Amino acid sequence: MDLNKPNGTDEFSTLGKTLCWFTKTENANKIFLVLSVFCLALFLADFTYHKHGHFHIEEIPGFYGIYGFFMFTALILVAKVLRLLIKRPENYYGSKAIDNEDYPTDQLEQGPK
Repeated sequence: MDLNKPNGTDEFSTLGKTLCWFTKTENANKIFLVLSVFCLALFLADFTYHKHGHFHIEEIPGFYGIYGFFMFTALILVAKVLRLLIKRPENYYGSKAIDNEDYPTDQLEQGPK
């Protein structure tokens, strides 16, 4: 499946054709670049005014950007460790799993003929 050339975009609505723009790799890279520049601009704008925080550390320029980056990274790392602790094997439910049930073919709904 080639994401750079969606098949049959002629049958999509105008919104569908517009959203196909996001599936192209080079456009995703453009979006990432624009968001990165925007975040850098906001980080640099934090140096242009004086803040009055409740704690001294809040007055450091760029504190919230740096704090948010490190806390989000820590959240991902904690989630990876937590996954090791709580994950279950694929056959954890065994014969009680719904996808393990046998359905009688004569009772299944048949599509339109």
